Amino acid sequence: MAAISYELIKKCPVTGARAGIIHTPHGSFPTPIFMPVGTQATVKTLSPHELEDMNAGIILSNTYHLFLRPGPALIREAGGLHKFMNWKRAILTDSGGFQVFSLGDLRKITEEGVAFRSHLDGSKQFLSPEIATKAQMDFGSDIIMAFDECIPYPADREYTKKSTERTLRWAKRCKDTLGESDTQGLFGIVQGGMYEDLRIDCAKRLVEMDFPGYAVGGLSVGEPKELMYEVLDYTVAALPEDKPRYLMGVGTPDCLLEGVKRGIDMFDCVFPTRVGRNGTAMTWQGRLIIKNAAYEHDFRPLDEACDCYTCRHFTRAYIRHLVRANEVFGLRLLALHNLHFLLDFMRQMRTAIIEERFPAFLQKHVGTYQHRKNPPVAR
Repeated sequence: MAAISYELIKKCPVTGARAGIIHTPHGSFPTPIFMPVGTQATVKTLSPHELEDMNAGIILSNTYHLFLRPGPALIREAGGLHKFMNWKRAILTDSGGFQVFSLGDLRKITEEGVAFRSHLDGSKQFLSPEIATKAQMDFGSDIIMAFDECIPYPADREYTKKSTERTLRWAKRCKDTLGESDTQGLFGIVQGGMYEDLRIDCAKRLVEMDFPGYAVGGLSVGEPKELMYEVLDYTVAALPEDKPRYLMGVGTPDCLLEGVKRGIDMFDCVFPTRVGRNGTAMTWQGRLIIKNAAYEHDFRPLDEACDCYTCRHFTRAYIRHLVRANEVFGLRLLALHNLHFLLDFMRQMRTAIIEERFPAFLQKHVGTYQHRKNPPVAR
């Protein structure tokens, strides 16, 4: 029996939006879903029980960072990531490819893998499809990501084609390394830059390898959002209906709306916790910059439509004071609110799909969150 399976519940008859359930060895979770990012085996400033309280069904951790510190051997000794971080629900680990390829001059790509210097101490390191996969096997992740090359934007066609071909060869090596498993599922990652034929060819060849799920990588790397949506249109069309679809590194409300509209099931991004640490709250009315003087005497919650712990107990004025005073509690309250907001945002989209009113939901909210650029976001 496959470790990961997808169950379609409802599809919007007007758009490609769909509601489903993904089943994993550590429980099932409804889709579409946003996955909080716990880069170093922790979602910054939050505890596992707080994530459980907001009904996070799956979180993401980062292979690159955990590979360097504390290392796969120690996590394996602890009994895997679930026991190490006391998280009982599903875990997805990315392969580390995005971080490695973001190192620029500090890394060298060959067919075998990527040699690089650690950002921690400058030590020489090496990641290959086999090493990245074995590390994630040691982590005990429910969903493992194939080791791929994240193509920058812009990139010329010749480079993009060579890189995408290598990503396909690496995907096969990852699959061979994992072998048959009923406890872990490996997702292939569609690359191809901004070239339609390369994207479609990559997707089709990954589908032929028969992965239990497919991710769309190499987007949200600085390209205009209109271009990202165009790439999603033809890429998703080349992916199977009976497998999960994951858009990597995307987490702003406007992109979540547009991604769900196109049939994406899973999303992740550091955005909600990162902007929270910078004093920004996400609300149903758009972004709220809590440092602004307008909130000094504002004794309303961050969002009157939100029932998170932060909004039930604290005011804008108080949180503004904490942030301006550099108190960690203020950053915690914002991170908690932002993640709760995004998870609720996804739940409400799912309900709208099931009740056949997703187009109206989209029309109501899309204008509130529109931003033209897609800034690169570290994962």
